[in-house]
Amino acid sequence: MTRLLGRLGGWCARHGWIVLVSWVIAAAALMGSSLVFAAPTTSDASIPGTDAQRAHDLMKTGFGSGYSTGGTVQLLLYSADGPLIEKKRKEAVEQSIDRLRDLPHVKDVDTPFRRGGISSNLQIGLITVRLEGNAPQKIGETTQTLSKAADPARAAGLEVVPADSSTPADKEIKTGPSEIIGVVCALLVLVFAFGTLVAAMIPIFVALVSVASGLGVIGLLGWVVDMPKQAGIMATMIGLGVGIDYALFLLSRHRRLLAGGVPVVESVRRTVASSGGAVVFAGGTVIIALSALMLAGFPLLATLGWVTGISVVAAVLTSVTLVPALLGLLGHRINALKVPLLRGAASGAHTTGGTGWAGLGSWVARRPWRVLLASAVVLGALAAPALALQLGALDEGYGARGSEPRRAYELMATGFGPGANGPLIVVAELPAKVADAGDPIVDNLVREVKDVDGVAHVSEPKVNTSGRSVLLQAIPEYAPSDSRSAQVVRDVRDISVPGVQLHVGGKVAGLTDAGDRMAERTPLVIGVVVLLSALLLLLAFRAPIVAIKAAVMNLVSLGAAFGALAMVFSVGLGSRLVGMDPPVSSSYVQEVFFSVPIESYVPLMLFAVLFGLSMDYEVFLLTAVRQSYQRHGGNARAVAEGLGSTGRVITSAALIMVAVFVAFIAYPDAMVKTFGVGLAVAIAVDATIIRGFLVPATMVLLGRLNWWCPRWLDRILPNLSVEGHEEDDEPVVERREQPVTAGV
Repeated sequence: MTRLLGRLGGWCARHGWIVLVSWVIAAAALMGSSLVFAAPTTSDASIPGTDAQRAHDLMKTGFGSGYSTGGTVQLLLYSADGPLIEKKRKEAVEQSIDRLRDLPHVKDVDTPFRRGGISSNLQIGLITVRLEGNAPQKIGETTQTLSKAADPARAAGLEVVPADSSTPADKEIKTGPSEIIGVVCALLVLVFAFGTLVAAMIPIFVALVSVASGLGVIGLLGWVVDMPKQAGIMATMIGLGVGIDYALFLLSRHRRLLAGGVPVVESVRRTVASSGGAVVFAGGTVIIALSALMLAGFPLLATLGWVTGISVVAAVLTSVTLVPALLGLLGHRINALKVPLLRGAASGAHTTGGTGWAGLGSWVARRPWRVLLASAVVLGALAAPALALQLGALDEGYGARGSEPRRAYELMATGFGPGANGPLIVVAELPAKVADAGDPIVDNLVREVKDVDGVAHVSEPKVNTSGRSVLLQAIPEYAPSDSRSAQVVRDVRDISVPGVQLHVGGKVAGLTDAGDRMAERTPLVIGVVVLLSALLLLLAFRAPIVAIKAAVMNLVSLGAAFGALAMVFSVGLGSRLVGMDPPVSSSYVQEVFFSVPIESYVPLMLFAVLFGLSMDYEVFLLTAVRQSYQRHGGNARAVAEGLGSTGRVITSAALIMVAVFVAFIAYPDAMVKTFGVGLAVAIAVDATIIRGFLVPATMVLLGRLNWWCPRWLDRILPNLSVEGHEEDDEPVVERREQPVTAGV
């Protein structure tokens, strides 16, 4: 791998214009094609084999087109000045209904002036529109068209708010200023790290080309696979972070070699041969972790995993090709446009022993036990709140205050009860054909559902055309985000009617099944990710103990991330700070400190992303320690030198990632906020406490065992060295530091 990457880097450096123009054309073509030939996006949250999916499938068989295709849209009406049944208001509502019935794809419209269609105070009404033949991915566009048709009601002084039947996963996450903020913050960190504007711009440019290429591929893939609407934002978040980081690692190594007098092309070759190998392996761990999400049994989560992996592949490819091309084209002009106040960082030359990080490494090496125990205590305290992590359904009651979905949710809850925002769709398969909904077996079923604790109301049953299935809606007493709603789902499913197979669907039931499936598959996904990542590290460093230890360290950083999520969202100490609006409440305390449920699939997705990203820093640190150890054989000294040579660049990379992820917290979508908080905290903890203290302390204590490998294993492992060979190391400056005494 070292020779292959070295040859690739050297060729790209010598043919820089060819590589640069090729990447720019490819990125522009891919991105342009995905915009011109925009593929439909969808968020199919179905989970094959679940009870909710079975209920959804049965709804399509003979209950009318409004249940089988197109979906349902509801329009909430609110009259602040009096009842809706007042003559002028009622005429305006009926005129709006007539306009709705004339629109394409509208199969049926239920008037609010019916039983169950108007609130007890007569001020809130509900128009239900059932669609036929409307594409599911166009539900948002159709909703706005239907809302526009209700303008006569608005002209009469009524408030009309649309609420479609999509789930939170269906809401399109539009890009905004967060990407710009993240890029600007990353540029500032790079300027401070390198001291020159030219060097600082290279990682930014490479990351933008990488993200554009990845997004272009993802957009075009939407024509052949169902592409979630969250795919673009997830790919952008991860792509920006790793794209800048990988280019940063390569650029730092190249500048050190140039400062040591190595010719430009040779410096690029050595950089790609050594640090490029670390980039490939680091990217491989991220891709492995994301690919393991296919084992979760949740198609939406699996697609998000491999789609995000595309952005990582693009980042790796641009790092080992476009970066060396730019370095070859710029030559020594890489240090041009120096920032006056940062001249010390501009040259790129520094001795390992002269850095503060090397001093920290030496300090840790002299007292490894105390550092190990102190780090464990701090990390344990950070992870402890994770025990309070609350998973559940995230409903529109936590949306941005003043938004249409939030307003519709509040009107529905006020007029018809909180459970009306998440009705249970109960579909029963009958043992024999029935003539109508008045059959005794149907009456018995309705009574059983009504008697379930937590069920507030049951709609009139509807029998399908074959007479073998019956459908009804059960309205819980609780909001969809309330954990008691999930228990209502389970209790309804436990109803026993002789010969009847009962299934429960709907948003709450689907999320309940998703939570159960995640809990069932989580151990498998975690085991596969840890095992494959450790195996990849074993191939890279031929050191079993190092591979196992690295996997354990990554799990530790995950604990801190989940602890932060619990404190911010479950405990509610920072929910306001991240821009979440509390549910309507008269309590001041609830307005300031309020908990927000975390979707059941989010922790598993976070685990995969964080495990892969944390492994990046582990690979770069271990690479430097291994190189130093091979030169002189002193373990404690190698740890100090490795930390000294990588501390600054890892810190800069971590700051960039944290800046990018924190910028995305500004998104109004709660899922993006969750990822932003979790990723930012995990990266910050990983690059400081774990890489700065815990990893060096454990490596010093293990001594030569770090690099021990059984002979039989050494014989069968392929030679895929990440750190390269001795001749690829830079002859920078004479090392003057003395070996560190570790006491082991």
